[in-house]
Amino acid sequence: MNSSTSTDTLTIYGQTFSSRIFLGTARYPSLQILSHSIEAAQPALLTVALRRQINQAGAADTGFFTTLKNHVVSFLPNTAGCHTVQEVLATAQMAREVFGTDWIKLELIGDDYTLQPDVIGLVEAAAQLTRLGFKVLPYCTEDLVVGQRLLDAGCEVLMPWGAPIGTGKGIVNPYGLRLLRERLPDVPLIVDAGLGVPSHACQVMEWGFDGVLLNTAVSQATYPVQMARAFAEAVRAGRVAYLAGPMPVQESAQASTPVVGMPFWHQTPTP
Repeated sequence: MNSSTSTDTLTIYGQTFSSRIFLGTARYPSLQILSHSIEAAQPALLTVALRRQINQAGAADTGFFTTLKNHVVSFLPNTAGCHTVQEVLATAQMAREVFGTDWIKLELIGDDYTLQPDVIGLVEAAAQLTRLGFKVLPYCTEDLVVGQRLLDAGCEVLMPWGAPIGTGKGIVNPYGLRLLRERLPDVPLIVDAGLGVPSHACQVMEWGFDGVLLNTAVSQATYPVQMARAFAEAVRAGRVAYLAGPMPVQESAQASTPVVGMPFWHQTPTP
């Protein structure tokens, strides 16, 4: 790519972002640390799990939302905690009323132990949400066929996992993720879930992914604010490296300096 990094932006559903980090807002030690982490990461969007921010009386955590609104960052509500298509549709429509946005991160969990997406229900839910006018960002696996079905359902972006949510394992299937990037070169791909340290984020950005979504890797770090800043720097470095065009990988050693005319190059060493 020949794009100048100074004008390199991420465009999703016609909206342009200068940042390539999406930041989750759950499980921070305090609201103050959450706020400082947002400042350090400078994210494009803040993800919010509506169902997990409503107490048993049905009231929202006003302190939490007030903290988020102090930052000039748009919200990306999600359907975390949903296990059926019907739950997804109800939660998405509630989120649209609360946040005043058609953007929704689609989560439909098929297994409570791995938190793996229900890829069959996911396609159905995505199709119904797009018909209702939502801009859907689906949390999915690295499965290429599922990704294609989600695009056919109306999604304009995919959010494949790197590893199961909250594990911090990094990329467990590099081949699958790189194949997805290769086969869908014009589709925005955001790696969502499983990243643990900044080098994981830098790696997927070097492969040409368009961004990352982080939550546990930042919120559960010993020092979340410093970790948010480290991830932001890693994402920028990985993106610049991708745009710079990494050297081809070689199967054998290649001399980095000329050898023609070098004296004694083929002499046998004296014992």
